[in-house]
Amino acid sequence: MRLLTFSFLKTCKYKKLCIGLPRRICSVTETEARIALRDPSLVEVNPSWEPNDEPALRSAVVRDMQVYPDFITEHEENTLLLELEPVLRRMRYEFDHWDNAIQGFRETERTQWSAENSLVLSRVRAQAAGAGAGAFLPHVHVLDLAAAGHIRPHVDAVRFCGDVIAGLCLASSAVMQLVHCTHKHMEVNALLARRGLYIMKGVARYSFTHAVLGGAESVWRGEALPRRRRVALIVRTPPHAPPPGAPALDAPPPDQHTQTSPDKQIK
Repeated sequence: MRLLTFSFLKTCKYKKLCIGLPRRICSVTETEARIALRDPSLVEVNPSWEPNDEPALRSAVVRDMQVYPDFITEHEENTLLLELEPVLRRMRYEFDHWDNAIQGFRETERTQWSAENSLVLSRVRAQAAGAGAGAFLPHVHVLDLAAAGHIRPHVDAVRFCGDVIAGLCLASSAVMQLVHCTHKHMEVNALLARRGLYIMKGVARYSFTHAVLGGAESVWRGEALPRRRRVALIVRTPPHAPPPGAPALDAPPPDQHTQTSPDKQIK
């Protein structure tokens, strides 16, 4: 019944149905309809990966790389950025990361948020929990990527986070590319639309590297996607032993962009 309700709300002009109903009821209904349905069309397998080549793996990565467009409203995006800007303005963009995994970034971690923004982040965690996540680390990783910045292919190290990673995309859309750790022709692109949410788990989390493309590489469906400054709010489940068959990721840690260099500690 719940799935039928979401399908009905997605295909009908449900705003007209709200006439005469209390605003609170309509608001909840629209919010649920907006965030409940992921869009598989925003995750595309590149032509280099032929359909008859590992079809089960192909289906699994599309299943485990989830994108939810329009997860938050423009007002919610502005409210989040307003809270973050005073902190981010005091930091400089770094283009000389110590392990060269990321270029043009500034980052911090945050546990305390305004009441309004806490509700938004609670929705993020709830959506990720629905995708199979359990508890989350208490901090939110804030990653501010300059327009000229990019993140090179990496797999988030099991020492720093667990099975599920969820990221809220602010200020700009971007293209994330996933490439199988050993079979490099197996590529998947995902459009991380502004104000959208992505959830990465399972096969997408452990068997594929992921990168945020920049410059001339930032292309979606054959057309350039100009990158502007992009802020990502990332929540993760706690680290634990990886599942059987997961690649060894601890030497060297491939996700050092979530940590600062030894002489720089995130405050």
